[in-house]
Amino acid sequence: MYYQLYEFNHAALQPARAYADAMRLFYSNPLNPMTKTYLGRTVAAAAELFERSTRRYTKPEFGLADTNVNGVRVKVREEIIWSRPFCDIIHFKRDLPAGARPGPKILMVAPMSGHYATLLRGTVETMLPYADVYITDWTDARMVPLSDGTFDLDDYIDYVIDMLRHLGPDTHIMAVCQPSVPVLAAVALMEARGEEVVPASMTLMGGPIDTRKNPTAVNQLAEEKDIGWFRENAVMPVPWPHPGFMRMVYPGFLQLSGFMSMNLDRHITAHKDFFMHLVKNDGEPAEKHRDFYDEYLAVMDLTAEFYLQTVETVFIRHDLPKGQMKNRGETVDPKAIRRVALLTVEGENDDISGVGQTKAAHDLCVNIPSEMRHHYMQPVVGHYGVFNGSRFRAEIAPRILDFMRSNPSGQADKAAAAAPAPAKTGRAKASTSAARKPQAARRTKRKPA
Repeated sequence: MYYQLYEFNHAALQPARAYADAMRLFYSNPLNPMTKTYLGRTVAAAAELFERSTRRYTKPEFGLADTNVNGVRVKVREEIIWSRPFCDIIHFKRDLPAGARPGPKILMVAPMSGHYATLLRGTVETMLPYADVYITDWTDARMVPLSDGTFDLDDYIDYVIDMLRHLGPDTHIMAVCQPSVPVLAAVALMEARGEEVVPASMTLMGGPIDTRKNPTAVNQLAEEKDIGWFRENAVMPVPWPHPGFMRMVYPGFLQLSGFMSMNLDRHITAHKDFFMHLVKNDGEPAEKHRDFYDEYLAVMDLTAEFYLQTVETVFIRHDLPKGQMKNRGETVDPKAIRRVALLTVEGENDDISGVGQTKAAHDLCVNIPSEMRHHYMQPVVGHYGVFNGSRFRAEIAPRILDFMRSNPSGQADKAAAAAPAPAKTGRAKASTSAARKPQAARRTKRKPA
């Protein structure tokens, strides 16, 4: 009923939104003398704030028409090169200048946690001059008819494996936030099966590998409630007339409510400042506000089965760090990973995935050679800053690119001769430098006679 009530309220406010938009246009028209007055700007600002606060934000565009490669401006085209009912892979194909190297082939796995893949627009834009970029474009569950079947965490893992097979060798996979768990699981399964097309490297950024470490408010909510509570309070059918009518989903508007409630005072202040910028006719800060919230407030529904399985597996039972995670009955064993380099990235002020939760991947992937593992924590930044913003562009992205260039496919074969025997028990600590002395690592595991 909540979803239907939300849709009803949205429809009921449509006339008020249309009136507010008309008022904004009237008091912003340069032919209207009131436009130049404080009163006119106040009315226009109030009308715009109301309209923006009550509208439904549609899926944004990436809008990356060109990029700079070796000092030359080149065109970029979006091409869908792989498609399934719940996801497409978009390739940002660049018209490279003669003699230019394409750079690492990167599959960015965007989070399927409420926002569209366009949340990583800045991430893609930063990497495009130096890499051949592909990204997962997850589909809003309310737009997928029931006839297309279900989609759960097992399907997500299967999708990632199929994507890697499609892209072929020399692919570097990069998981941002939520997909860190299914990406790690997919790579572990591929390694255990002896597949040849495992990625050259795996970069996990701000992901919930082990949420028992420094739990945040999101983790604590999952700890306090059982899965039945989430099923009763967070899952509901898609209302008519959406294509996914009657599909059980975790609605985007509920997710957005949770996101905003975590930093409600910050959002209230941002909207108040936006109003004052409009009144003062201060255009640049107001436009930045519009750009950010056009993206932030555009949310998508998740299938109920994916949401509930993820909450139970990752946040309640902690199956992956406990060694109990399975995919369609097959055990997910991170110790099977030997050929894939691992980079983990965290933000010092991350309030979604606490410090140490992503780094925990190193405790699980004990058989990756130490020279192929690295952990980096970015000072000052929060969750969003791990994959976007000025510090990402200046400090995090160059490290990721250097790590990928230093770990092409087959790097594990070169490291195998010098590496110690694969660990069978115990846990390995995350490397804080590009390499660690294997002999020293061996000595730490000896017990006194």
